[in-house]
Amino acid sequence: MQEATRLVDLAQDKDWERDSPCAGWSLRRLVAHMTAQHHGFAAAARGAGQEPAHWRESENPSEPAALHRAAAASVLEAFAEPGVTGREFALPPLGGDYPGRMAVGFHFIDYVIHAWDVAVALGVDVELPDEVLQAAVGVARLVPRDADYRKPGSFFAPALEVPAGAGPLQEALLLLGRVPERWSSQVF
Repeated sequence: MQEATRLVDLAQDKDWERDSPCAGWSLRRLVAHMTAQHHGFAAAARGAGQEPAHWRESENPSEPAALHRAAAASVLEAFAEPGVTGREFALPPLGGDYPGRMAVGFHFIDYVIHAWDVAVALGVDVELPDEVLQAAVGVARLVPRDADYRKPGSFFAPALEVPAGAGPLQEALLLLGRVPERWSSQVF
């Protein structure tokens, strides 16, 4: 989340309407989604995730980076509370309640991928440590691949073939349906 926040903070006024790897979403819409997810997961960590208002995206935020930064701080604070991974998280966007450890993992993988989304929308590199990338691949491998879970409008597109020798970021992106070579000149 810190890397995603750093990247969002790089955006200038002229950047908000750029396309992102999230189908049909501008950078502004992507960051509004990211901000709402931070609020929703923070609420879920504190036992209030079932309330729809916590998940609502701002229609056209005038200061998307500042709103995102505050939301990221809120979810990091909520996740740092003692016992959070042992709690039950109500996650209506994911269709139910989940153990805290699993819910934190959901948010983690979402932000590794969204950090990349923001980076490529801005034409910059994402900078994630190897241990984060290795953990991301581990979580990405656990995401269900069945057609019902990966249909249009779902969180992730159908998994794509991972070539031999793929690096951890490339593998995670492909497993979650992103097409890195369409968007990025980064070397994996």
